[in-house]
Amino acid sequence: MTDATYVPDDRRTKRNVAVLVAAQAVLGSQITMIFVIGGLAGQMLAPNACFATLPISLIVFGSMTTAPWLSRVMQRRGRRTGFLIGAAGGLAGSAIGAAGLLNSSFPLFLAGSYFTGMYMSAQGFYRFAAADSASEAFRPKAISYVMAGGLISAIIGPQMVKVTHDLFPVPFLGTYMVAMSLNLLGMGLFFLLDLPRPAPRRAGARAGRTVRELLATPEILVAIICGMVSYGLMNLVMTSTPLAVVGCGYAQDSASDIVTGHVLAMFVPSFFTGHLIARFGAPRIVAAGLAILALAGFTALSGVELGHFFGALILLGIGWNFGFIGATAMLAQQHTGEERGLVQGLNDAMVFGCVTFASLASGGLMNCSGGTPVEGWSAVNMAMAPFLVLAGGALIWLALRPKEA
Repeated sequence: MTDATYVPDDRRTKRNVAVLVAAQAVLGSQITMIFVIGGLAGQMLAPNACFATLPISLIVFGSMTTAPWLSRVMQRRGRRTGFLIGAAGGLAGSAIGAAGLLNSSFPLFLAGSYFTGMYMSAQGFYRFAAADSASEAFRPKAISYVMAGGLISAIIGPQMVKVTHDLFPVPFLGTYMVAMSLNLLGMGLFFLLDLPRPAPRRAGARAGRTVRELLATPEILVAIICGMVSYGLMNLVMTSTPLAVVGCGYAQDSASDIVTGHVLAMFVPSFFTGHLIARFGAPRIVAAGLAILALAGFTALSGVELGHFFGALILLGIGWNFGFIGATAMLAQQHTGEERGLVQGLNDAMVFGCVTFASLASGGLMNCSGGTPVEGWSAVNMAMAPFLVLAGGALIWLALRPKEA
């Protein structure tokens, strides 16, 4: 059955959601693992400390550049094909990253990070796949439940780092070996998906709105802006967190525990975010997310005790959840089936473009903007302010805009 003839069936959707939750848990663990150690491994291999977070930036850059063409592949060949390509990219990325560690090669390590970004891009489409077969009423809940699968990866990933980071004489090599295994294990899950096949395009049929027309649609533009800011600011702060925690004199295990708390906060709210969106509307939930992100920055600027780090990162995770899931729900309501590949690819390219910039800026702000880790950490968190103003202003503009326009 194709998109054109498909009738929403929420029983079918719930099965797909269960598969996607499992994929998010198993395959998604590699991302939390690599984000914990990426900056630390980069600091070990990089010729200059200012480039410590460049491996994280290459992951996000890989996601940004993969999203447009991967979305088109899914539009033509189906979600399963795209998800398998993503897992293959994750496998290649972890293998190349391991080779970079073995050879003390920063360029090779960066190449592995780029391929890991291919997996990260595919994972970003899990939430859209959940919406493909859902009824309008169940769609925000389906998106939210799939995002909740990250809860398991939040527990598995950072704890795996504790067990594997010194498993071999080469630091972090064991972590990348485990990431290879997770990609192989997770590939089989995608054969359990039962999603509608893309409808063949009729000769002479209009493909939908152009990119310019889509970005001129206020609801789409604001959804993309809010998604960019929510994800970008989360990445800006999270990327520097292990460097800040270790730089302030705490153990690497403390950094892992803080990231675990953060990622739990990213995904635990997903069990009820969809219900909140259904009740209050996506724009209000996005606004709440932006306010919580602002509170996270204020908490981080209040001190550098472990409690401050935990509090700031937990608030950062909750703010991301509300902001990003809310923005995704806003976007999912604003395009046709024919426009799906273009809209979703455009959205994720712009979101991860912002995240790439944020991760690059994170290392520079943390290591090169002040004389101490405390000063660098303060610079990272103060940088959130203008972007929160941008997203908040966009939401206000959309709310005040005449409905008939």
